[in-house]
Amino acid sequence: MTDTLIDRRDLAFQLYEVFDTESLSKRERFSEHSRETFDAVIETADKIAREKFATHNALADKDEPKFVDGQVEMLPQVKEAFDAYADAGFIAGRYDYELGGMQLPESVMAACNGFFTAANPGTAGYPFLTAAAANLIRVFGNDQQKNTFLPHMLSGRFSGTMALSEPHAGSSLGDIRTSATPTDEGDYLIKGAKIWISGGEQSITENIVHMVLAKIKGAPAGVKGISLFIVPKYLVNEDGNLAERNGVHLAGLIHKLGYRGTTSTALSFGDDAPCHGYLVGEPHQGLKYMFQMMNEARVGVGMGAALIGYRGYMHSLEYAKDRLQGRKASEKNPETPQIPIIEHADVRRMLLAQKAYSEGGLALCLYGARLMDDQHTHPDEEKRVGAGKLLDLLTPVIKAWPSEYGPKANDLAIQVYGGAGYTREYPVEQCWRDNRLNPIHEGTNGIQALDLLGRKIWQDQSHGLQLLMQEMQIDLEAATTERCQQWALSLSETLQQAVKVTQGLGKSLMSEDPDRVLANASCYLHLFGHIMVSWMWLRQANAAAHALGSANTDDERNFYQGKLQAAQYFFHWELPTVAQDLVLLRNQDDTCLNMKADWF
Repeated sequence: MTDTLIDRRDLAFQLYEVFDTESLSKRERFSEHSRETFDAVIETADKIAREKFATHNALADKDEPKFVDGQVEMLPQVKEAFDAYADAGFIAGRYDYELGGMQLPESVMAACNGFFTAANPGTAGYPFLTAAAANLIRVFGNDQQKNTFLPHMLSGRFSGTMALSEPHAGSSLGDIRTSATPTDEGDYLIKGAKIWISGGEQSITENIVHMVLAKIKGAPAGVKGISLFIVPKYLVNEDGNLAERNGVHLAGLIHKLGYRGTTSTALSFGDDAPCHGYLVGEPHQGLKYMFQMMNEARVGVGMGAALIGYRGYMHSLEYAKDRLQGRKASEKNPETPQIPIIEHADVRRMLLAQKAYSEGGLALCLYGARLMDDQHTHPDEEKRVGAGKLLDLLTPVIKAWPSEYGPKANDLAIQVYGGAGYTREYPVEQCWRDNRLNPIHEGTNGIQALDLLGRKIWQDQSHGLQLLMQEMQIDLEAATTERCQQWALSLSETLQQAVKVTQGLGKSLMSEDPDRVLANASCYLHLFGHIMVSWMWLRQANAAAHALGSANTDDERNFYQGKLQAAQYFFHWELPTVAQDLVLLRNQDDTCLNMKADWF
């Protein structure tokens, strides 16, 4: 069984040959770094992921956390892995040196975290959520909140969660009922229940810092009345030591299809004892603040989905090279030796699809990480603003496309294994189960589609979309080889049709019933996502074609040829599938809209 989590040659290609990550070291914030330091931290991530995370992935899936006498029992290896991650500085990796961080670019941190998710999605969830919760406090918390919680979260002493959903209100956050009542001491008493809270209870850190959405008494209805609170499991003294237990308790564990190593919890606030919470920022602005963590998590979910798909691809590729079965159709002699199944064209089809989905999804997510870097550190203010607009536009796509096609890659990995793939004795069935959560995670893909077509496309008079087309045009013009020119033409033609459809949908949204336009939002998301990943493959193909001429070893030539062939697969097999989306959107098809509940 392969221990390759991410093909390091592919990662280096994407980081340095496609996205020019090395150039980030010229920026003031990253001036103490170089490609050598980037590679060193990636090497460390790969090593810890293989030695501390991958080794208990299957065991944590089999022996999932248990609720015993009001406490969570879990494998000791989970804490060991979490501590190794924290001790290596990865929770604080992107933070200022003054906070104990390494001031690493988001591009490098995204690559590093990819190894941990590929190795063990369940255990990787704990530091992922902690880092995102800490960032929320860093940006919106007051000085006292930062001093009380941030150092301990960044060191791994405390972990973090996001507590949004409630039993009666999943994604419909405007309907939450958790309440917050002010006290004379300046804090709030929190009362309510939350569900699906990943990491909401565990036995790996001294304290858990919940970022909780609740409504202050008398707040406006709907999302305009939501506030954000820090609710620790244990109250914290000024000296950083833990005080008494706060009134947040585990009501039960939820048993999932996959991602079993990450506790999914139902939590009660204020039922058995007073539950103290600390208001973050201004009242009734909580959803705006929480969107930072939600969007950060959405980009992370997309990366995780791509990398779990990638992990399954690595397993099935190795299996296909080793597994002997059958002979080519042209071979009539039954006594000739059997051949590796990778020699069968249909197996190569499934491997090519996995390569196209996983490496294309990785490229899309690395592009999102690069936009984060540009948003915060580009020396040109106009470029910083533009990167922020692009990231805002693309977040639903970065979340949704890999989380749809990562599981598809895992499904194909199972098929490559054949009957063995369907058994727990082989690793790819767990990859699929783990990845199947990601189309639901952090807002279902249907919600991402509504967000994209109903809101993101039209923001700031579609300036983000205009910037995106300008960026794409650079790579369309850079396609100089015959193969790349053909693909650029296909992408350009599809893009022109998509623009016309978008313009028509925009007019209809303004003048007609929006329900009809948004009924097929998922088609628009598929169209948009496939255009984006086609662009990512064109960028990779341009870089590969340019490098192929100077490649001086068979391994290098094979690598670049593989990139070009995967690009060809995506342009020949995947991009044409958006034709159906274009027809449905152009006609504003009403099949789903007009179906009645009683007709089912």
